[in-house]
This record gives sequence, structure tokens and C-alpha cells, in this order.
Amino acid sequence: MTEFLLSVHVLAAILAVGSIAVAASLFPRYAKQSAADGGEGRAAGVAAFLHRVCRVYAVAGVVVPVFGIATGSRMGVLTDAWLITSLVLTAIAAAVLAMVVLPGQRRLLAMAEGGSPGEGLGAPAARLAMATGVFNLLWAIVVVLMIVRPGSTTGA
Repeated sequence: MTEFLLSVHVLAAILAVGSIAVAASLFPRYAKQSAADGGEGRAAGVAAFLHRVCRVYAVAGVVVPVFGIATGSRMGVLTDAWLITSLVLTAIAAAVLAMVVLPGQRRLLAMAEGGSPGEGLGAPAARLAMATGVFNLLWAIVVVLMIVRPGSTTGA
């Protein structure tokens, strides 16, 4: 059963979090292009699609910590520092996504649709890119913790 839980946890992390990381990283570029085009054309469609990917996979991403906690419980490591740290970082990453990245994407889409010139999106797009980088960095740290598992008898 542990193998099944761990497999679902890892697959969900790769598919959900990986998709969000890529889509969110590409979004600012296409939002700026969309604004330069007056909110019309291919870039507008791509930006809207990338935002939709982030929203849908954010919901699907709830599976990752759920199965991670279930796996940790089966392995008897729920009180290990590396797992608690991973859970805290996961919660912070989720908060960054829900409270900064997704609303920032919505704002940029609205600005682009309103015909804001591309240069007017420069600072908001840069802030969004930075928040996305923080989100991605948090997940990278979680991945390292999952692999190394400090203090684990099975760790490297």
C-alpha cells in the first residue's frame, strides 16, 4: 500500500506542480505580448490558456500533500523534521500560488484585455515572475528534502 500511495504522490507532484511551474513561468511573457497586441491575437489566447492551466492544476495539486501525508503516515515519519519542514514549505508555496500568482495573472489578463500598453505591464509582470520564482524555489526545496530526508535511516 505504501508503494501505491508514494506512486500517486510522486506522479501528482510531477503532473500538477510541474505543470503549474511551467505555465506560471511562461505566463508573464505572453501577458505582456497580449497587452502589446491590445488583448487580441495569439498571445492573448496563450496567456488565458496558461492561467487556466495554473488554476486547474492548482486544484488537482491538492492530491500531492494528501497522498504525501498518507505515505508519511504509512512510513511512520509524520513527526520527522524533514517532513514537517516539507509540509510547511508546501503550505507557503500554496499560499504564494493562491494569494499572489493566480490573482496576479488575473490582473495582468484584465490589464491586457483593457488595452494597456505592453510597457505598462512591465513592473506587474516582473513582480509576478518573481512570485512565480519563489513558488518554484519552494517546490525545489521540497523535492530536495523528499530525496535527501535528513536524519532518515534510508536517506543518502
